[in-house]
This record gives sequence, structure tokens and C-alpha cells, in this order.
Amino acid sequence: MDLKDIQNLIKFVAKSGASEVKLETDDVKITIKTGGDEKAETTTYVQQIPVGAPVGHVPAAPAPMAAAVAPEAAEEDSKYITIKSPIIGTLYRKPSPDKPVFVEVGQTIKEGDVLCIIEAMKLFNEIESEISGKIVKVLVDDSSPVEFDQPLFLVDPS
Repeated sequence: MDLKDIQNLIKFVAKSGASEVKLETDDVKITIKTGGDEKAETTTYVQQIPVGAPVGHVPAAPAPMAAAVAPEAAEEDSKYITIKSPIIGTLYRKPSPDKPVFVEVGQTIKEGDVLCIIEAMKLFNEIESEISGKIVKVLVDDSSPVEFDQPLFLVDPS
């Protein structure tokens, strides 16, 4: 698909009145979003899919280092409960940029305490603790994207 085809597609979508169109081919992924009736604005995202790169390939960490650290960390973490993300979105550890974080390492929490906020589709969802215990480790950074079932916190229930 060349630039001329993309421009023609944008014009067609703008005239058709559709608010969003997604097109995916072997090597190109295009999303065209148009504004409401008040705006005649069109946003286009073109993403090239790398040719020849294996899908889902992630470079591995150096083997000697990974082998030395992984067993110790796994044994250490096995006595803790992992709090995982219930949704996909962007995790925020603070209620607003000028406020302190909801929870810190070493802090004791109880059931129902807010641990963080996950923004999904412009909705801010408070993530509450379902257990009582002490925060041992925070596994994600503030303002970082999280996946469903991704570990967020390690809690010592004792």
C-alpha cells in the first residue's frame, strides 16, 4: 500500500461519515479516526509490521545472570501473595500528580484499601486490596501500562 492509496482511503473515510476504520494487511496496520460533526479533523496511525522478525520474539536475558537470580527470587517470593491487575490499562500509584502514593513498601494494608488506580478507556478504576498484610514489593512503575493478570504487588499476609 503506497501513500496515494492511504490518502485516498483517508478521504473516503472522511466523506463516508464513519468515526473509525481499521485496516490490516500483511505488512501494514492502519487506523483512521475522524472527529465528530463539529470537527473535520482526521487522525491516522500507520504502523509497519517488521518483515522477517518472528512474532512474539523477546530477547532473553543473559543466561548466567538469569540462572543465578531466578531460583533465589522464586523461593523468596513463594511465601507472598501476588496482587494482579484485574484489567488492561495504565497504572497510577497516586490519586493525582501532587499527592503521595497510595501504598509504599513496608506499609500495612487491610481488605478494601485502595492500592492504585488503573485507567482504562478514560475511566479511572480504583484497585482495592482483597487481602490484609504488608506490602513487600511494588512490581510496576507509576504511569506504566499493565496487562490483565500482570503482577502488581507482593504482600506478606502474616
